[in-house]
Amino acid sequence: MVLFPLFLLQFPSLLLLSSAVYALPTEYFINCGSKANVTVSGRNFVGDLNSGSFSVGLSPTVSDTNSSTNTSLYHTARIFTKPSSYEFDIINNGIYYVRIHLFPFISLGTNLADALFDVSASNFSLLSNFGVKNTSNSPQIKEYLLTINQTKFSIQFTPRRKSFAFVSAIEVFLVPDPDFVVDNETEVTPGGEGGNFSGLRSQVLRTIHRVNVGGTQHNDTLWRNWIPDDQYLLSEGSARTCVPYEGTLAYNVNGANNYSASDLVYKTCKELNLNHSGGSESSSNITWRFDVSKGTRHLVRLHFCDVVVLTARAIQFNLYIYSEFSQKIDPYLLNDTLAAPFYWDFVVDSDDSGFMNISVGPRQDSPNKTAFLNGLEILEFMKESSFIPSEGKKSVHVIVGTLCGVAFVFILVALFWLALRRNKAKNADGVGALRVLHGKGSPYRKGTANASPVRNLNLKLKMPLHEILEATHNFDTKLLIGEGGFGKVYKGTLRNGMKVAVKRSDPKHGQGLPEFETEVLVLSKIRHRHLVSLIGYCQESSEMILVYEFMEKGTLRDHLYDSNVSSETAPKRFKLSWKQRLEICIGSAKGLHYLHTCSHGGIIHRDVKPTNILLNEHYVAKVADFGLSRSGPPDPEDFSVGIKGSFGYLDPEYFRSLQFTDKSDVYSFGVVLLEVLCARPAIINSTKREEVNLAEWGMFWQTKGQIERVIDPLLVGEINADSLRKFAETAEKCLKSNGADRPTMLDVLWDLEYALQLQQTAMHKEPREDTTSNALLELPPPYLEFAFR
Repeated sequence: MVLFPLFLLQFPSLLLLSSAVYALPTEYFINCGSKANVTVSGRNFVGDLNSGSFSVGLSPTVSDTNSSTNTSLYHTARIFTKPSSYEFDIINNGIYYVRIHLFPFISLGTNLADALFDVSASNFSLLSNFGVKNTSNSPQIKEYLLTINQTKFSIQFTPRRKSFAFVSAIEVFLVPDPDFVVDNETEVTPGGEGGNFSGLRSQVLRTIHRVNVGGTQHNDTLWRNWIPDDQYLLSEGSARTCVPYEGTLAYNVNGANNYSASDLVYKTCKELNLNHSGGSESSSNITWRFDVSKGTRHLVRLHFCDVVVLTARAIQFNLYIYSEFSQKIDPYLLNDTLAAPFYWDFVVDSDDSGFMNISVGPRQDSPNKTAFLNGLEILEFMKESSFIPSEGKKSVHVIVGTLCGVAFVFILVALFWLALRRNKAKNADGVGALRVLHGKGSPYRKGTANASPVRNLNLKLKMPLHEILEATHNFDTKLLIGEGGFGKVYKGTLRNGMKVAVKRSDPKHGQGLPEFETEVLVLSKIRHRHLVSLIGYCQESSEMILVYEFMEKGTLRDHLYDSNVSSETAPKRFKLSWKQRLEICIGSAKGLHYLHTCSHGGIIHRDVKPTNILLNEHYVAKVADFGLSRSGPPDPEDFSVGIKGSFGYLDPEYFRSLQFTDKSDVYSFGVVLLEVLCARPAIINSTKREEVNLAEWGMFWQTKGQIERVIDPLLVGEINADSLRKFAETAEKCLKSNGADRPTMLDVLWDLEYALQLQQTAMHKEPREDTTSNALLELPPPYLEFAFR
């Protein structure tokens, strides 16, 4: 989160640092919901109700009648009750800064703090399920860095159900340096591995940290907000503030220019405190710790300028990322120029801790054994919001540009009429309809084994067909371990000895190219302990093949029941203890929670069921099969063609709206919880109507307060009553008919961990401490209303 204090916005003389002559951009700076133009820090924010802009369709505006801020830029806002867009004419292609200003206030009964919405641009999710609380007098400003190579650029606001969206101001302007971001950089993993990342300029990056190390808070010539580093230091005594440099900096010598960072960043720093003794191995380093999203890529830019030694070739030191990766920093590598700023860029993959550690430390071969850092920026990779192209999308736009308003309205009407004609004449194979204004028509047709090669997949994961044939002995039927919607699954062994599961596409199974591409796109960009790992993929000689880590214990369903047996016969299977089942549910919940919250766009799985929860040799659960998943904010007018998901697990709201949300996954997970508890399928053949559907059947007994009558007979006498009660209540909340009433996966995770704690507490009690609450779980099997009788 980047917070800009209002006093910094009010006094431009304190903000703009004259490090070079720069013709400040004049567009686009938008004062949303206003007729007035407002000048803030050298920027002229134009009211979007002026003649220079107009809206298509109704889009109300609100004013702050109570004047909760002295900054006139935030006295108005535009609100959206349906999907709407700002669209900009782009004259010069290149790298742009995009800032979205959000300042909540109350106006005529409308409290902007109640808004809940999504924001997207350029097929990337910028904000998901986002709300702004009016807890301070400072606006929230979300800043993004992206490349625009088209003549139009739009920012879409999508209200969540029964809510609305709003925006106070928008900035979209070209960065003066065409090489501000290069396409290839070193990639660093949490384990310290360094490789090459290609395609950086095609990403959308969100600023999450911008730190002036050793300096004060200020805004620079590009209106970027720099804050002091003190709150990020792990050990205050390990560093001391450098004496500010008073000379002239030598820009454009070592790669940094006037726009890389401000003078105040490069003229100040923190250096190693040589008198500090922390009594640990890391005491000779300075370490900063930053909050980051888990399992996400980040662009990390580190700013350096030797204002400490100021003697050519008299200092070298090491930079560390996660204490595992190191890079030698030599301020005089290229030349002997003093006070010459430079910076290093890295693509850094975060781990599951939620933190990123950056350190500098001395080198033994350096004449001066110290280290320093001047500034640091961390930008998070945004998630693509359209893994599966949607169809028939309609939006209400606020158009900002130079076109004649009346003429454009006629053109818009004509395009909309043509889009409707195209929708009616749409081909039977499900090709996407014409996109009004956005030009995002679906590039894919329904997948087949003979489809053309998929573009934009992670080439690092691509595997040759001959290697897969070797691993599976030419798809030997003896190695066949399962079948699914995508095709057959074989066990294989790679040349390095790794055991893998090889999923081979079969058009007869119904899934094809879209599911194949989605699986690769999703799994190549996310990593989590409780998500199955994609080892590689192959699309060669009409084959579509996915290669995963091998999960020794198979699917969760394999350990609950045999789906092929009749309801008359109780299956014979390995007994999963109640503690194991809770741990499996907790692991699965962690994986789904990560999916729903990763990269601020989130991923909806859309097919949560026990066959898509795999277990490794230690019974650690991992969520699998992302072929039906989708990313980014839900589109209220993106209706699925054909039923997605599996019967018995489908959200009741889906049948009404034909839309999946993260709460659809929560409902499906609620069914899984009942399967874990009752050890029976979601749907069975039964002469009793109430037993057919597990969700209805389980909730019938839960409502009666007798859920213990339908638990798996193998669990009788093992479950603590309090643990069962909490587990059943969690399942009940997940199965609420209205998605808004269901918990998030994080809430589910907490409840399951509490149920496990209750079970473990009961197990550790002495026999004399047991209460009669356990007795109802020790009923003999004849009293159980079990489905497999």
